[in-house]
Amino acid sequence: MSLYDDAVLVLKRYEDQPGLRQDYLDHLAAHPDGMWKACHAGHVTASALVVDPERGRVLLTLHRKLRMWLQMGGHCEPGDATLAAAALREATEESGITGLTLLAGGPVRLDRHPIPPPCHCHYDVQYAVLAAPDAAHAISEESLDLRWFAYDEVAEVADASVLRLVEATRVRLAA
Repeated sequence: MSLYDDAVLVLKRYEDQPGLRQDYLDHLAAHPDGMWKACHAGHVTASALVVDPERGRVLLTLHRKLRMWLQMGGHCEPGDATLAAAALREATEESGITGLTLLAGGPVRLDRHPIPPPCHCHYDVQYAVLAAPDAAHAISEESLDLRWFAYDEVAEVADASVLRLVEATRVRLAA
């Protein structure tokens, strides 16, 4: 199965955000190259919120280009077999933490957001990954800083999309 096929299957199985989910599916149907950065009409990305549920905190990156505190994530690559694998790869690369595990249940949220030209938007499929309480992180080239934030501190540093992801992840963890 190709990454494109996996994305379509993941989106069809995702039960929340039905209108946005359909927008993603429509985009992929109209753009067979919609998984890749080269698709200037917009492309699917994969991200993951790194969570330490034992300590009630999340690891955010101060993105080098955007200068915003965000979850780990980015573009899919040809070696990614699945969206979940892409999200896990991105989280591992950008956090420097080995041994991250995906939170069960598939994506936590979808978030479509505009990006600077030449592309129009990212169709981000957002996952959560679990880190051990003693996990050691390391700043990557894509980041100015990495920092753990208690759940209730995220609102002080991050935008609404990150807050929605944190809240949805906490709901999933509590289920």
